[in-house]
Amino acid sequence: MKAIILSAGEGSRMRPLTLTKPKTMLPVAGKPIIQYNIESLKKNGIVDILLIVKYKEDIVRKYFGDGSEFGVNITYKTQEDFLGTANAISYGEDFIHESLIVLNGDIILDAEILQEIIEKYNYMKPDTLMVLTEVENPSAFGVVEIDNHDIKNIIEKPKLEDAPSNLVNAGIYIFNDDIFDKIHKTELSERGEYEITDSLLLQIKDGKKVIGHHTDKDWIDVGRPWELIEVNEELISELKTDIKGKIESGVYINGEVYLDEGSIIRAGVYIDGNVYIGKNCDIGPNSYIRGNTYLGDNVFVGNAVEIKNSIIMENTNVSHLSYVGDSVIGSNCNIAAGTNIANLRFDNATIKTKIKDKRIDSGRRKLGAIIGDSVKTGINSSFSPGVKVGYNSTIGSSVLLYDDVPSDTRVLVKQNHIIQDKKKKDGVDDK
Repeated sequence: MKAIILSAGEGSRMRPLTLTKPKTMLPVAGKPIIQYNIESLKKNGIVDILLIVKYKEDIVRKYFGDGSEFGVNITYKTQEDFLGTANAISYGEDFIHESLIVLNGDIILDAEILQEIIEKYNYMKPDTLMVLTEVENPSAFGVVEIDNHDIKNIIEKPKLEDAPSNLVNAGIYIFNDDIFDKIHKTELSERGEYEITDSLLLQIKDGKKVIGHHTDKDWIDVGRPWELIEVNEELISELKTDIKGKIESGVYINGEVYLDEGSIIRAGVYIDGNVYIGKNCDIGPNSYIRGNTYLGDNVFVGNAVEIKNSIIMENTNVSHLSYVGDSVIGSNCNIAAGTNIANLRFDNATIKTKIKDKRIDSGRRKLGAIIGDSVKTGINSSFSPGVKVGYNSTIGSSVLLYDDVPSDTRVLVKQNHIIQDKKKKDGVDDK
């Protein structure tokens, strides 16, 4: 059995983080999202993997190479146009041997799910196996009508009262080569894409055996910035202590810490909860690093900084006397002294943020800023909960930021100064 991982798209809902890297390469708990799937495949004996790439594909190719460093064999194909999932899968037609697992690259799944579906596929020998997940409101998904294991129909976004079940497509499949015959016969949808669900409907109409597998194992769809924080929370909760760098005397640790080579935690640092620290980082002195924080390689955290439940990507500095809460900060940023990133509304309501120009409720009571790569802040700048800052922007000193900032933008405060002669009183010379 071989595998295809779909990694061609940008992930526009993840902007500004994906303005400079594909969504599948965003890091959580020390690895890009897509690497977790590659490792899960390897654990199940699947080492021949085809990555379908396009958006900033050089980043994916450079990181994984031929896969030998990760114990797998990776090949690549570039999806020429974004024409839907069926079109992306079609690039694997000459790759398939007998059967093929297909995964979306922006999910993180338990390796046991793959074990379950491989065993079920080998036992039942269907033409297609689709992994299903249960949702409260299926009206926003492709909902399956199922009889025992057999899928009878797939209905896109039905009204709640018309939904035949609450089981929806999880984006994980096993196919035999019949799927490519059906993909060739699939017509463009109203969205102008070749939908894999339309290909599956052709299989059902043709009498092919299409089965569903409902799993209760964990899998996570990482589609929006706060979901990156949530999956990071979950993965870091499983962290085990591994100290490869240096810890000075006077450091207090209450939790599990991964400290990579070349990194140092300086005296007076207090770590409360599980924390991941990458290579060549410099932390402290006298900083407070709270649980579920991930610091990428070459991150500098200055004196008396507090960081809580945040992702800070490589080559970023967080200077002294700053606070970062429940945030994602991109690569090559400089967070100046005294920067405060708020994560809680005065009224304790859940925090909304803009996704594709629409205000979306994150469902989180605590959510800080989402900051793209190469952003610089000035001293004593402040960020309201849920704001986003685009790539290569600058937030000036003493700015109180309430609204999102696009890329390549500078935000400054214009002050009116009153300059007085101290020798005069009310404009009259004291003499």
